[in-house]
Amino acid sequence: MRFNYLEANSIEEAVSLLTKYDGKAKAIAGGTDLLVKIRDKVIKPEYIIDIVPIPGLNYIKSAGKKGIAIGTLTSIRELEKSPELQKNFPIISQAAGQLGSVAIRNMATVGGNLCNAAPSAEMAPALIGLSATVKIVGSDGERVAPLEDFFTGPGTTILKTGELLVEIQVPPVPPNTTGVYLKHGIRGSIDLAIVGVAAVVTLEPKDGVCKDVKIVLGAVAPTPMRAHEAEQVLKGKQITDALIERCAEVASNESRPITDVRASDWYRKEMVKVFTRQAIKEAMAKEG
Repeated sequence: MRFNYLEANSIEEAVSLLTKYDGKAKAIAGGTDLLVKIRDKVIKPEYIIDIVPIPGLNYIKSAGKKGIAIGTLTSIRELEKSPELQKNFPIISQAAGQLGSVAIRNMATVGGNLCNAAPSAEMAPALIGLSATVKIVGSDGERVAPLEDFFTGPGTTILKTGELLVEIQVPPVPPNTTGVYLKHGIRGSIDLAIVGVAAVVTLEPKDGVCKDVKIVLGAVAPTPMRAHEAEQVLKGKQITDALIERCAEVASNESRPITDVRASDWYRKEMVKVFTRQAIKEAMAKEG
């Protein structure tokens, strides 16, 4: 597959090029997803816009009371190894460590992982569980959207022509909150997820009542999805083994998996039960 390679040296230039070649161009950073799609002829762009030369898009910055900001060109490996994230947002580092091999994590970027919009994307469930938002820049200026609303289908997002995701914003984690991301793949982390589950649990400090919980499922619907009904099973209650079992069952029923070469829809639903149960228990154990 032949294409024209162009470099963007600023956000404005990237936006201009993507707008100019409307529908014919793709932005590239690490290329771990995009180049595979081009090789397999899933997509056939006429222009590739390299955004790596753009300065100032690779960072993990504390935003104080606003939480943390992550630049779109930050590598998955940097998320995995960041002391700041390991201390204050450990579920992000944990999820990053489950994406492919070290070599892939060194190349892959957080922006690319999200914009690829695979239902199995490792970073999406953990970040959605933390109520992350994304900052998008286009010819009409900036806008911010919840990451939960960013995905519209397999390989598709809310990005409009000429728009670029430039930053992921994660608010502070409430007190007494812990999170876990679990991934099930045939060969472990180097494979795409058959099922991914993130659980972020906030407990009342005095009585252990579940103040809030977010359960986010990956690879079992057209997009990463919140299991809202399953969350309601736990909210406002003291979490017991029986409630966890009920929550896992409801999460399984909410999922909408397909059958493909990696697993059947039935198997994925069963694994949603297993990994939702385990994620909640592991999150609570960390709080304890």
